[in-house]
Amino acid sequence: MVTLTLFVPLILAAPQGPQFEAPVRMKAGDAFVACEAPGFACPTWHDVDGDGKKDLAVGQFKDGKIKVYKNTGDGKLATGEWLLAGKKPAEIPGVW
Repeated sequence: MVTLTLFVPLILAAPQGPQFEAPVRMKAGDAFVACEAPGFACPTWHDVDGDGKKDLAVGQFKDGKIKVYKNTGDGKLATGEWLLAGKKPAEIPGVW
């Protein structure tokens, strides 16, 4: 059995307080990255276009669509465009 006294030095040595930088509102093109109402975005970084740079993909709860903000390679994102299936915005069925 391990006693609590063994864990006290570990707890005291652990960093305290927030471990993240302050939040920053991301821009894509000239506008802020946003999602449609009712929201519930699920952002992720993925190389959507295969150019070796991770793009920002933001899921939209409404209609199950995904907006892609392509990485321009200079620390900026291009204006968002819907992920397409054929010539129409792709939709994940049964989301709404």
